[in-house]
Order: sequence, then structure tokens, then C-alpha cells
Amino acid sequence: MRFIGDIFSEARAAQRPVISFEFFPTKTPEGERTLLDKTIPALSRLKPDFCSVTYGAGGSTREKTLTIVDRIQRDHGLTAMAHMTCVNATKEETASVLAQARGLGISNILALRGDPPGGVGDFVKTEGGFEFSHELVRFIKEAGGFSIGVAGFPEGHIANPDGKHADWRHLKHKVDQGADFVITQLFFSNKDYFEFRDYLTALGVRVPLVPGIIPILSAGQIKRFVALCGADLPAALVSELDKRGDDDEAVAQYGIDYATRQCEELLREGAPGLHFYTLNKARSVTQILKNLDIAD
Repeated sequence: MRFIGDIFSEARAAQRPVISFEFFPTKTPEGERTLLDKTIPALSRLKPDFCSVTYGAGGSTREKTLTIVDRIQRDHGLTAMAHMTCVNATKEETASVLAQARGLGISNILALRGDPPGGVGDFVKTEGGFEFSHELVRFIKEAGGFSIGVAGFPEGHIANPDGKHADWRHLKHKVDQGADFVITQLFFSNKDYFEFRDYLTALGVRVPLVPGIIPILSAGQIKRFVALCGADLPAALVSELDKRGDDDEAVAQYGIDYATRQCEELLREGAPGLHFYTLNKARSVTQILKNLDIAD
């Protein structure tokens, strides 16, 4: 399969945005069937440039992640990327996973520090493993044969006590270790992305900085998400969500409209693409891309 770094280079030359979708391994066999047999086929018809599959907290979905990436590539002919973290993995185990990925024809890795088991508490380095994601990036780069992505945080990482500028300087260091592109954490105020982009560009970062977009499906769900990742919900957005209360249908429609406006501005101001956190749902992303005249 193609390297995602090459996909971005070709899209830039053609002056078109790169569109990508993210999925997560499910907890139940029924959920997995729905993902593989309904959601991914529905979204594949939109012809994304690539898809990515997350890696559960503590590396708990390692095998499922690779299986889903493999299915996306084999069944739908789409380039797909496996997430990989530093959690609960020695360097030898990481090398083994890379070899397994290579054997499946997986050519793209998103290198992350990752969340601790259970998603709570402090990160603890595994003996014989990696403490920081830039170490994982360098390890994958030296292994060869992969296009490497990393995560960026337009509002700064929640675990970085030194503020967003220090976090962005760490991101530049990650990129310097061999990353080909950056996908951002979700955000709801585009000014945060523009400040992030401009700061990194001034530091000399030249790889694509791809905004991560999440369509809001329910008020309670998105409030939980931002509490975990440290993203800000603008007051005007919270007010609109509160007006709709527990009416998830109304909230989801508002989420489609909000994300559409957000994406329109991002593309107008030169974002290299859009990476959608689909939450394993097809409807909202499909409608947003139709609103943007990107989907048929």
C-alpha cells in the first residue's frame, strides 16, 4: 500500500485536500461486525485517501488493530494506518509488531506515547521500552519501510505542565526524528489550530499539519471527551448544546452543521486535509463531506 507521506505530497501538488477517517476496535463481536460489514463499507464509498485504526489503552487492542487495518486494505483497497504506542511494550515487542505489520502489507504507522492501562493515571515507562513518543518515532524510522505520523495538540497536551508552546517545541522534535505528517487532537476553535500551525511553521516544521475533526453526536459524550483530552468547548458551543439537552438527534444535526462550518474555514485557510474521528459512525461524516462538496 501507498505511503501516507506520498499521498500528502501528491495532493499538495494537485492542490486538493487529503481526507481520512479514524476507527477504533470495538469491545464486542457484534460491534466488530457492524464496523467491518456496515460502517467501513459505507465510508469507503466516499473514497477517503486513507483510514486509521486506534490502539486501545495499554496496547489492549494490538491484534484487533492490525486485523482491522488489514481488512480495510484487502477488502476495500484503501490505504490504512495502524496506531502504535509506547505502553506495555518493550523494544523487542515493538519490533515484533512492526514485523507483523510489514508482513500484512501495512506501510503506515501513527506513533504515540499512548494512554496508561484503563486510560487513567500517570504514564509509566515499560522496562526495556520507550518513555517518549519521539523515541518510538526514531525506532520505527530506523526499522525502515514505514511512513510515520505523530499526534499534535493545538491547545497543548493535557499532561504537559509547561504550556502549549513547550508542547509544540516537543512536537517539532518528534517530527525531526522522522515523522512525515502530524494529525491533531480534536478541537472546536479554529484559531487554536491556526496559532498551532503558524508557531510550528515559524519553527521550521514543513510536514503537513492535519486538523482532527470530531462530529458531535451527543452533548454528554463530547463533554466527557474534552474532559479527558483537555480540549476547550467554546461557550457559544456549550450554549447551543445545552439548548438541545438530551435530544441526541438535534445535537447530532447541530454537530454536522458546526463541523461543516469549521471544515470550510480550515480548507479556505489552507489546511492540507481533514482527519475525521468517526466514532465508528458513518452518517455525520458522510453529510459533512456532502456539505463540503467533497463526497458524491
